[in-house]
Amino acid sequence: MTALVGVVVFPGSNCEMDCVESVGLLGGEGRLLWHGDDDVSGVDAVIVPGGFAHGDYLRPGAIARFSPVMSAVARFAADGGPVVGICNGFQVLTEAGLLPGALQKNSGLKFLCQPSTIRVSSENSSLTSRASVGDELSIPINHFEGNYTCDSETLAKLRGEDMIVLRYVDNPNGSVDDIAGVCNEGRNVVGLMPHPERACNEILGSSDGGVLLGSLLDLAA
Repeated sequence: MTALVGVVVFPGSNCEMDCVESVGLLGGEGRLLWHGDDDVSGVDAVIVPGGFAHGDYLRPGAIARFSPVMSAVARFAADGGPVVGICNGFQVLTEAGLLPGALQKNSGLKFLCQPSTIRVSSENSSLTSRASVGDELSIPINHFEGNYTCDSETLAKLRGEDMIVLRYVDNPNGSVDDIAGVCNEGRNVVGLMPHPERACNEILGSSDGGVLLGSLLDLAA
């Protein structure tokens, strides 16, 4: 069965077609979901893509979390549906309370657009089932507010319950504990700052993102 992946589009999203293209390259099918709709029925997985949802006014994701589609995404996730937030999508998921922690401005207050190496910290998530702990993947980053932060109690929980999915090998943005991606307690919702959809074709420099998005398709199929 071909997995149907819904890709949410907010005003200001700019990575939605990259996600649709990458899902197609990996054997799935992408479908755009408008932020004003309150239904995601019919899809097997959801991606909240990168960009600048609603212009990132207030805080990144702070307005997008109130879009009608996010209530539908929350219901989908509560029912066990796989949800992935990439970059701005990660920010949206934290603002919506679907993932713990928050994203703040990069240390050094510089926008970063560069290759990054991330290490798989857990293979027990909807995004890493094809990977093994310790695998290193070349996945680009493109963000200004990608510095993951949380309180000490949350960090202890993330560590203790194997909810840190990905870590940076060379931390580019100051994220606590080198965190590049985390999952929820149910392990079906994952957020990450690196862009796997931009690393699904060797022509672009790396196909390592296929390991992550392929894992999503495995669960969705």
